[in-house]
Amino acid sequence: MHNNYKEEYQRYYVIFNEYLNEVFSSLDTYAPKTITDAMSYAVGNGGKRVRPVMCLATAELLGVPFDKVKNFAVALECIHSYSLVHDDLPAMDNDDYRRGKLSTHKMFGEANGILAGDALLNFAFELCLSKDNFDLLDAKALKVLAESAGYRGMIAGQVLDLENEKAEVVNKDVLYSIYENKTAKLITAPLLIASELSGGKYRKQFEEFGYNLGVLFQIIDDIMDVEGTLESIGKTPHKDEEVGKLTSVKLFGLDGAKELAKKHYLDCKQILSDIDGCEFLLQLTDAMYVRRK
Repeated sequence: MHNNYKEEYQRYYVIFNEYLNEVFSSLDTYAPKTITDAMSYAVGNGGKRVRPVMCLATAELLGVPFDKVKNFAVALECIHSYSLVHDDLPAMDNDDYRRGKLSTHKMFGEANGILAGDALLNFAFELCLSKDNFDLLDAKALKVLAESAGYRGMIAGQVLDLENEKAEVVNKDVLYSIYENKTAKLITAPLLIASELSGGKYRKQFEEFGYNLGVLFQIIDDIMDVEGTLESIGKTPHKDEEVGKLTSVKLFGLDGAKELAKKHYLDCKQILSDIDGCEFLLQLTDAMYVRRK
């Protein structure tokens, strides 16, 4: 991995965080402070900002100006953060920690955790629609965001995930349906948003790449849940096994999951090999893969 990957990632990270802080520091003071504090806590509670960084990097690759993509980048992080807030609730994963800190519902109470998640989801779309010159390309990008996070995307994956906890009969198709919807669609969204804002450049390749990257991301997550610690992964380890969650490790064993991760990693590299200027996305794939082999 080239040394400048970390510098490039940091550049996108800083640009994004500066704009994110600008947006959240100007939340309407008419709203109750409890909810704006909970929203800010959820979004500001650490995190690598993978999705907005991918969105900004892909937009730059495709020649999309920062001003055209910036609100979509923040919206992606809002939706990702809301999903984690709700994920951590007692009715779902029941996790007290997120990114090494108390979960939002542990900090603000369960009811405010639910409401903060709801608020972040709504704010994501409000932000994207706030442009004065909202056009057809923006509408196509917003459609990607809505579908990726909705009942045919992330929500579908969450439902399948819950339905298959402690399931006695499971198979690869069910697992992949969970991973495609729960994780891969919101990993693909930053790429497709940038593509739509550019007029649809490389849409098919980015869709295939995002799918494989998302599945890779989730498999690595499964592996780290088994091998990691609270300090190394920022959340309670071994939770998947405790609740009987269907994972790649449960279905294929630890070594089998690692082989599967390698396959999707190599597929990611192959898909982007014909697109000029994808060095950053290729290196991001490397970084994701080597989190834990």
